[in-house]
Amino acid sequence: MNSIFAGLTLATVTVHPGFTHTVITIHAIAASLVVLIGPVNVLRKKKDSKHKALGRSWVVAMYATCVSGMFIYTISGGFTIFHALAILTFITTTLGVISIRRNRVTAHVGNMVGGYLGALIAGVFAAFVPGRFIPVLAVQNPVLLWSVIMVLVVLATAWVLYVLTLFKPRITRRRGLAT
Repeated sequence: MNSIFAGLTLATVTVHPGFTHTVITIHAIAASLVVLIGPVNVLRKKKDSKHKALGRSWVVAMYATCVSGMFIYTISGGFTIFHALAILTFITTTLGVISIRRNRVTAHVGNMVGGYLGALIAGVFAAFVPGRFIPVLAVQNPVLLWSVIMVLVVLATAWVLYVLTLFKPRITRRRGLAT
């Protein structure tokens, strides 16, 4: 490989295989929720308390995806571009949260939609790059793969339906306002 990075290893990590499988499972579940919940919030016309509740769920799932991704070293045994992207995504998600709290809607939308598109692209790589967990599982145990996908879709759908139909936001008053 003729690259300026050929042979460069920032860190080599050896972890127990059981830990790796647990982390990959957490990562896959959280990333799936990011991909499934994201479009609901983007495509809904009303940006109300239900948008905020789904958005908070999405942010928690995105943070879980980023943090768990930092513990996956199955590709090279060291720090990879995926780890750098997880750090970048964690930062941009945080910037999106800060932006909306400061009423900077355009910056919020840019950070959140960018994070969602990045998650989709990462999902495509996870699903279609040979040797990765999803393609291997698709060949070795397709029933398990499709069962897990169906369970995740049902859980994400149930959560979205709960928030959109049954969720009643708490009425809170802002500090400093006269009552």
